[in-house]
Amino acid sequence: MKLTAQIKLQPTTEQADALKRTLETANAACNYISSVAWQNKTFGQYKLHHLVYADVRAKFGLSAQMTVRCIAKTADAYKLDRETERTFKPTGSIAYDERILSWKIKLSIVSIWTMDGRMSIPFVCGERQRELLQTRQGESDLATANGNYFLFATCNVEEPSPIEFTDVLGVDTGIVNIATDSDGEVHSGKTINNVRSRHRRLRQKLQRKGTKSAKRRVRKLSGKEQRFGKWVNHNVSKRIVAKAQHTGRAIALENLEGIRDRVRVRKPQRATLHSWSFHQLRTFIEYKSQRAGVTVILVDPRNTSRTCPSCGCINKANRRTQSNFTCVTCGFSGLADHIAAGNISSRGVVNRPYVPDRLGQSSGF
Repeated sequence: MKLTAQIKLQPTTEQADALKRTLETANAACNYISSVAWQNKTFGQYKLHHLVYADVRAKFGLSAQMTVRCIAKTADAYKLDRETERTFKPTGSIAYDERILSWKIKLSIVSIWTMDGRMSIPFVCGERQRELLQTRQGESDLATANGNYFLFATCNVEEPSPIEFTDVLGVDTGIVNIATDSDGEVHSGKTINNVRSRHRRLRQKLQRKGTKSAKRRVRKLSGKEQRFGKWVNHNVSKRIVAKAQHTGRAIALENLEGIRDRVRVRKPQRATLHSWSFHQLRTFIEYKSQRAGVTVILVDPRNTSRTCPSCGCINKANRRTQSNFTCVTCGFSGLADHIAAGNISSRGVVNRPYVPDRLGQSSGF
């Protein structure tokens, strides 16, 4: 599986200026290549290379390999569709390959091509990122954010063989409770919801004020809420995967794709719904499960919180409130999210994936 290691560079003032000019020049070249591609209706990398390579080198002063990378970036941008001309931000990320970027991991230094020539720039990272760098493969992206410079290195991590499982841990995701598993463990969303609500009110207040100091404050707050939410999802997903791994179970999740288009809520609740990062949590669970050898099963989410696990009655009235479930037929009651997680677990057992063995026969699933 492929993971990305985020590495922070620590350039001097002169090196930071060179990196900035490199990004600006490379993206200006991409805009030029895009305009030529659009005018000539030539979007394939091979034909585009022969069309613009010499002009780009002469016009922008880029090295041979950086010119190749700019052509590749432009060609990739047109792979989605060719209905509009693509443009690039002045400091958008640029991909580096081994010809223009080399790593000295033990010394924590990278040798990187810039408009001022090759530069050796120190970097900092955690032990996890340093371990990932040992398996780096392919390109690394140079990007900038808030005056800092980062390299995003693609790493190819070996996946362990999936663990054979006999049971499934169901996980119900939501807004009030981030996740509730079929064992009854609840990961509350109270803290993150309070943070989102507070930041939302503060942004509205500062935007209404509109002064220079208010705008500076908004810029300072930018990304803080998102980073905290990401940290929370990392912790929740780590605990869920660790429990499944230690108990030898698979993980069953609801397939919530398109839920924002299906669900209708009142206007005051729209911001809360659209800030719900269920897809990020699912992504974190999936990639952590791959690394741990845990199988993830996606199930149909319909009526998971309205179905009685005792008698099978499906009724909207079964869930009287957000937290309480009481069956209108048999009277079975409990925490609604816990019951939903149990229903998800049951569906996961039924929908166990087909995994062929090396001989092409079913492995018993």
